[in-house]
Amino acid sequence: MSAARDPRPLTGEPLALDLLNTRWMSEGTLQDLLTDVDGLAAWLASAGLGGDHLPDDRMLRHVRQARQALQAAVDGSLEEGAPLVDAVLQHGRVRIALTPQGAVEHPELSDPAWGPAWLAARDYLELLRTAPDRIRSCAHESCVLHFLDTSRNGTRRWCSMATCGNRAKASRHYARSKDA
Repeated sequence: MSAARDPRPLTGEPLALDLLNTRWMSEGTLQDLLTDVDGLAAWLASAGLGGDHLPDDRMLRHVRQARQALQAAVDGSLEEGAPLVDAVLQHGRVRIALTPQGAVEHPELSDPAWGPAWLAARDYLELLRTAPDRIRSCAHESCVLHFLDTSRNGTRRWCSMATCGNRAKASRHYARSKDA
């Protein structure tokens, strides 16, 4: 798999949710982008982290650990997921500095291989701080994707109206016409 080719159906979500979306359903089968270092490279490139982080097996293990922690927090409960997310966060910290352009934050990591995993966990904390009620799972029963609801009224239900939303509408239409 080439780092330039990201096969996922939904990209561009905030980093934490984008990491969760490295698993998706395709024709009834769960797909996983993070099965190898090439998939990690594709995710890093898609997430805008490719130039800063060199993918290797250690980084892949750390990113998969972060994904598992985020999955527990987002799809389970914060009570269950918090210790797992904290285990990822313990590998780094934020150093704040003042520059002529204003305040900046710099991550300080225990090991550079933790970089993408730590950044995704840190991003999740920011989502919880700014929009906890807008973190969503797709409402389609066979979809495992997540998104940040940026709609004005906060009622988005589908990862994509063109795919999952359309499937749901087609299923309802089929059920109505079958009953008629």
